[in-house]
Amino acid sequence: MRRDCVVRGVSFNPSGFTLLEVMVVLVVLGLMVGVSGLAFVGLRAPRESNLAGELRRARREAIQTGRPVSTGGAHAPFTTHVLFLPDGRAIGSGADALTGAPVDAPR
Repeated sequence: MRRDCVVRGVSFNPSGFTLLEVMVVLVVLGLMVGVSGLAFVGLRAPRESNLAGELRRARREAIQTGRPVSTGGAHAPFTTHVLFLPDGRAIGSGADALTGAPVDAPR
């Protein structure tokens, strides 16, 4: 649809958006924001396992107190026996005996 308009001797072509077009775009954007908002609500950090929590607690305690801390045994049935040294290294199953680094860690 092209129509020349004359206003005080100046001609121009009308261009722009209709109210209906703007409303449709706003409705589509609103739906997209609503759906993505619901998706972000469902994203939560996974809960830490009992094993990882116990190991993290023991390492933190060894560093804070300056004494070796051992995990495993009756008080922590979900963990394997690991000894954390005051500098944060771990000695036990799955740990390198010299450095305390996990055996399966990427190099």
